[in-house]
Amino acid sequence: MSKYVDGFVLVVPKGKTEEYRTMAEQGRDSWIKHGALQYFECKGEDLKPQEMGSDQQRSFLEISGAKEGDDVWFSFIVFESKQHRDEVNKKVMQEMDEAYHEQSKLESPFKMNQMVYGGFEVLVEG
Repeated sequence: MSKYVDGFVLVVPKGKTEEYRTMAEQGRDSWIKHGALQYFECKGEDLKPQEMGSDQQRSFLEISGAKEGDDVWFSFIVFESKQHRDEVNKKVMQEMDEAYHEQSKLESPFKMNQMVYGGFEVLVEG
């Protein structure tokens, strides 16, 4: 059975970078504790499309709708399989529900309406 990856593209206002980083570190600790194989949070640095022949590429800035003053983050979590992902995510969500139960007005440091998410089966690995 092949590995499985949850991938995210997030838009974080530059003024909320440290707040997001703290949140991401807490997320990392929880996902790893509950069995994720790897956890990555990557802040965009070189987001201009590269020349690759005559076809026009789309950039992460374009697909995310990021504006001046925003950073684009690409994040992914690696699991043993989709079933393993489902088991780990269930435990993480339970832990988060308990931790944030009394914080009903918790404000996200990223723009939730611009988040892109998907689950991916790994077909080639190096």
